[in-house]
Amino acid sequence: MSAETTRRALAWAHGCLSVQSAGGMLGPVLFLLPDGRQVSPLHVAPWGNDYERETLPEILRELRGEWPCVPFGSDADRTLPTGWSATGESFAGAGVPHGHSSNVHWDWGACDDRQITMECHYPENHPIRLLRRRIVPDPNAAAVDLTLEIEARRPCRLPIGLHPTFRLSSRPGSVAIEPGAYDQVWSFPSDVEPGAALFSPNRQWSSLGKVDTRGDASIDASQVPLVEETEDLLQLSGIDGSLALHYRDEGFRARLAWQKEHFPSLLLWFSNRGRKAYPWNGRHVALGVEPIASAFDLGPAVSTADNPIAVSGVATAIAFDPGQMFTTRYRLSVDAAPIG
Repeated sequence: MSAETTRRALAWAHGCLSVQSAGGMLGPVLFLLPDGRQVSPLHVAPWGNDYERETLPEILRELRGEWPCVPFGSDADRTLPTGWSATGESFAGAGVPHGHSSNVHWDWGACDDRQITMECHYPENHPIRLLRRRIVPDPNAAAVDLTLEIEARRPCRLPIGLHPTFRLSSRPGSVAIEPGAYDQVWSFPSDVEPGAALFSPNRQWSSLGKVDTRGDASIDASQVPLVEETEDLLQLSGIDGSLALHYRDEGFRARLAWQKEHFPSLLLWFSNRGRKAYPWNGRHVALGVEPIASAFDLGPAVSTADNPIAVSGVATAIAFDPGQMFTTRYRLSVDAAPIG
C-alpha cells in the first residue's frame, strides 16, 4: 500500500496553488488576471477519484500539473531505426518511468505564506542523491517561480526534464502553441502507443506548422487539441527557452520560460484520446510542454548514446558531479490575450 498523498497550498494576491507529495507535482494553479477573470491552465487527470487508480504506477495515480523528471524517460526494450541505439550509460533503476522522484512521495521542507519547498532522497545505489524543489509565487504578478536543485552521488550523465502538462478544451484547434525560436522539429523514431501514432516517424521538419503524418498528409501541429485520436511526441530542438499557449476561446496566454542552456529542447506530448486502456479510456486530452535535455523520453541508455539529436549538436544529457550542485530556474505565468 502506497503512502497517502499530502498537500500544501498557497494563496497570494494574484492566485492560489496546490502542491502534492506524490511526485512533487504542482497543480492545480488558479491565476487571477488583471481584469478579474480566473484561469487555471494546468491539467489534472480525470481519474483522480477512481478507486481503481490504486492499481496504477505511482506516477499516474494522481497525475497533474508540473513536476521534475530526473532522469527523464526510462530505459525499455524498443525497436529503434538505424542511427538509434541503447548503448549509452545506464544503471539499476533506469527503467523507472521519469525517474525515482516521479514515483515516490517527497518530503516537505520550509512551507509558509511565501513559498513551498520539498526534497526527494534517492536510493543509495542511484547516481543521484537528492532533489530539492522551491515554489514561490511572484507577489506582484500572476506567475510562479520554480527552482530545482540536483545533487549527484557520483559522476554521471543523465537526461533530465521538466514536465508541465496543460489542460485543453474539447474543441479542436482552440489552443495555439506559440514556441520561441527553435531549429528543428523531430518526430519519435518508433510508436509512442501502438496503433495510435500520427506523425511520420523518425523525420525532421523546419516548422511545427507543417508536419507530415503517417497517412501522407500534412497538418499544423501547433493547433490543439488535434482532430485525430493519437498519442504521439514531437521534439523541438535548439529552442530559446520560451513558449506560450494561446487559449483563444478563453482570452489568455499561459507562458513557460526556462534556462535554455540546461534544457535545449522542448518535448510536446500530444495526448489526444489515443490511449484506450485504463486509466486513459480514450478520454484523456492534454498537452505536455516539457523542457528537456534528452532524446524524447527514450531514457538514459539512448539519451547518453550518439543518437541523431545529440549528433546534430543538441545536448540530450547533462553531466553531474557530486562536488557541484546543479540549479535551474523556470517560470510559469499567464496574461490576458485576445479571444479568437
